[in-house]
Amino acid sequence: MSNTNNAAIFRWLAFITASLFFLYEFVARIEPSLAATDISRFLGLSNTGFGILVSLFFWIYAPMQLVVGLALDRYGVRRTVVPAILFCALGTALFAATDWLALTAAARLLTGLGASFAFVGALYVVNHQFAPERFAVLSGIVNATGMLGAAIGAVALSSAIEVSGWRNVFLISGAAGLGLFLLALLFLHGVRDAEARNDNLLSPLRTVLSSPRIWLIAVLGALYYMPVNVFGGLWGQQEMIKDHALSPVQAETAISMIYWGMAAGSITAGLISDWLGHRKWLVVISALLAAAAYALAIYGSSTSLPQTAALLFIAGFFGGGQMLTFAMAKEGEPVEVSGSIIAFVNMIGIGGALIFQPLLGYLLDLQHGDFALATSTIPLCLLASALLAMLVREERHPDHISAVKTTP
Repeated sequence: MSNTNNAAIFRWLAFITASLFFLYEFVARIEPSLAATDISRFLGLSNTGFGILVSLFFWIYAPMQLVVGLALDRYGVRRTVVPAILFCALGTALFAATDWLALTAAARLLTGLGASFAFVGALYVVNHQFAPERFAVLSGIVNATGMLGAAIGAVALSSAIEVSGWRNVFLISGAAGLGLFLLALLFLHGVRDAEARNDNLLSPLRTVLSSPRIWLIAVLGALYYMPVNVFGGLWGQQEMIKDHALSPVQAETAISMIYWGMAAGSITAGLISDWLGHRKWLVVISALLAAAAYALAIYGSSTSLPQTAALLFIAGFFGGGQMLTFAMAKEGEPVEVSGSIIAFVNMIGIGGALIFQPLLGYLLDLQHGDFALATSTIPLCLLASALLAMLVREERHPDHISAVKTTP
């Protein structure tokens, strides 16, 4: 077998391994919510206490994104993502192995620390191992992997927890993470790790923070992702039960359609944008269509599960266009700072949950539990993201010359 064929095989093995890490961290992210009552009882926590414990994951995940980007741009994927997989696996196992609350909290922080490298690390592999014109579709596949992990993993793990108990399932999850760590040791190497790095560690950060264009794309990306963070991740099931008369199981099924839709939509958006060579107007159109679908799903009077699920699938499908914001942001700058740019856009997107999740809770309290005002923020955020996307000028750096055509 030629060296070219060997390189291609290892390139795909690195991509698969990095994508599996994103799936794994997504499952680790949602795992405690699948056994909320049992974990709260075991640790003697109130609902508020349990919420704080679980949220520790995001409190370290979001700010770590800047560190992740700088570390990837400086040290490459092997010296960052490989140990991150180990941290994530150990944190998951430790969460179940102790009954000491402080150690449980430390375990959740450790899980979030490791998980913070997953998504950006996978996109880093795509950016440095594949041709620029493949970035959008391959990043869409990475996102689809995580979305399917959320949609399928929640159901499978819920059943396993009922049969075997949450502690055993968490320990098995930790063991699976160790297996992924061993795979990463074999396949995550050669991704520009041997090349020279910029001696100034903070140089990529200055590039990111001084660019109004990157800030604009990051903010519109956060607004675009808001429905997944807020409706899919927290309040959607309750809204489906209260306003659409669905049972809890039916509501969970309907909300899962958002993730199925995003899995399909992120790949489709990547394929279309790579074929067209443009990102901007696809983001604008997709955000507008997602806003319409969410509005119909939320404000429609239907109590039919198939109809509501179909609308949420469509909303998720057009929500998949959010993945193109990463390509838009990084294609205007040198490839050497791509890790920092992707991480920054991801940080703002994830950080949006820290604002919008409690905001909807406040609006619900203000309206005595009426979802009408609170959920109006969902289509409004999508409309705002479309308007901001219209202001973005598509740019191409020579490093990404084959990836995008410049448009007004």
